[in-house]
Amino acid sequence: MSEPGIKPRAFAADRSAHAARAAFKAVWWGAAGAAARAIARPTDTRPEGFSPAAEPAPEGFVRRAWLEAFAKDARDVAAGLYPAMDDALGGPVATVRNTADLLTDARRVEARRRRGGRVEARQEAPAGGAYPNYYRQNFHFQSGGWFTQDSARRYDTQVEALFAGAAGAMRRRALSLLAGAWRTLDHRGLAVVDLACGSGAFLRDLAVAFPRARLMGVDLSAPYLAEARRRSGVAVMIQANAERLPFADASLDAVTCVYLFHELPPRVRPVVAGEIARVLKPGGLLAFADSIQPADEPRLARLLEVFPAYFHEPFYTTYSATDLAALFEAAGLEILGEDRAFLTKAMLLGKPRG
Repeated sequence: MSEPGIKPRAFAADRSAHAARAAFKAVWWGAAGAAARAIARPTDTRPEGFSPAAEPAPEGFVRRAWLEAFAKDARDVAAGLYPAMDDALGGPVATVRNTADLLTDARRVEARRRRGGRVEARQEAPAGGAYPNYYRQNFHFQSGGWFTQDSARRYDTQVEALFAGAAGAMRRRALSLLAGAWRTLDHRGLAVVDLACGSGAFLRDLAVAFPRARLMGVDLSAPYLAEARRRSGVAVMIQANAERLPFADASLDAVTCVYLFHELPPRVRPVVAGEIARVLKPGGLLAFADSIQPADEPRLARLLEVFPAYFHEPFYTTYSATDLAALFEAAGLEILGEDRAFLTKAMLLGKPRG
């Protein structure tokens, strides 16, 4: 991390390397996503009852919004807000292997969508696990739901292909807000939990940005926790439900939460928000990132309509209409900053000291 007084040009080389990697990612994963759609042909069968209501985006707008995500990420690197990140899913051989696996699985995912296989993952859930019913689904129609090693290994490949390589740049809007707030702090000993850490992509960013902090990953899936440990290098992984966090009151300096709330039922969102507020110290921060909502950018509303229809997101419609500021304020958190990039919005929220 940079120190006060260091000029942004000191990070120009980092920005150049970061931009080169981002360009390769965009080309590779954009092509992989296009190939997966060509193989699966999802538009051949429209979801039953689905009829888009929003107007298509103006010509060229989606591409400009997508490129802006990379530009914001590069600017933060150039400013020394966080180091250049490597979002690679392994070396060249692993990337090719993961892409081939993605294309093979694309047919299975599309077949599941066409037959309405929304809860087949219940057969994969370990016996005796305390998994809520809303969790035991094939979100995104993905093979294995959240319950298998193959799903955990494949997840980030699917996300990169879906967003044409912009996934890392989008979720780092939350890192940008947190890093800006902590820019002059000594990070040694700060306790940070990445809630619903999944396969560890954002947790790895946190480990690079805050190497002296005490990082922990929390998720309900044991296979995803194992993948997160392997990918991020963070040792402390805790299997827990976000509705009942295993931390003492006022014990954490920060919680990060990326792409969780749109997959929670309406009744559960305030419970999780309350748990986050409970475990934060006074002055503690929540760095939050999730899907943008139609009100944030009406020109992207058509894409937001299509997403839950084709990818099985059963709680996305209610999320899209949720007043997130009011939700977190009711839990005792106040908004300190906001940012957006392409299809992701980020918020920095704080627990008042008094």
